[in-house]
Amino acid sequence: MISNIINSIHNETEIVFSEVDAWFKNPVDILNCHPENGGWSIREILEHISLTNHFLLILIKKATVKALGKTKPANFNELLADYDLDWEKLKQVGEHKSFYWNRPQHMQPTGTVDLKEVKDKIEVQVAECLHCLQQLSNGEGILYKTRMTVNDLGKIDVYHYICFLVQHAKRHITQMENNKKEFEQHKT
Repeated sequence: MISNIINSIHNETEIVFSEVDAWFKNPVDILNCHPENGGWSIREILEHISLTNHFLLILIKKATVKALGKTKPANFNELLADYDLDWEKLKQVGEHKSFYWNRPQHMQPTGTVDLKEVKDKIEVQVAECLHCLQQLSNGEGILYKTRMTVNDLGKIDVYHYICFLVQHAKRHITQMENNKKEFEQHKT
């Protein structure tokens, strides 16, 4: 059971961040174009994803260490028997404009960071995220929970935090798709 959940998280992480990576290949005029509503350009969205990943990974890495520190042989097998992720609540995080999200100032993009640097950061962040997931391959990720205020998720374990990171990126893929569509409509 837990191996299926971990495999799902791993696969979703690779799929979503492969999609994120593809956005760096867009022409500069598309990357730098701001939507009419005054929102972020694709370039800024990519920077925001890397900033958010940075801060989420601080929590994920600390939580991974703490979860592993709580591991004792067979002390969590009973917890794993009925374990499941709250996929529906996490999927909402991946849906653009599904709820109000007041992001902290330190996750606000500047638009001045070199795109190659942003791309490289995201690649390292994905590797770190997958490494944490691999360290928790026996279900240890359920042993440590911290509070997530976004979308009233409450106390969530390490697996949920990793899913949150992935769903956050997915949310912004939709935003980038909308930006690109708007750009192409104005171009024609």
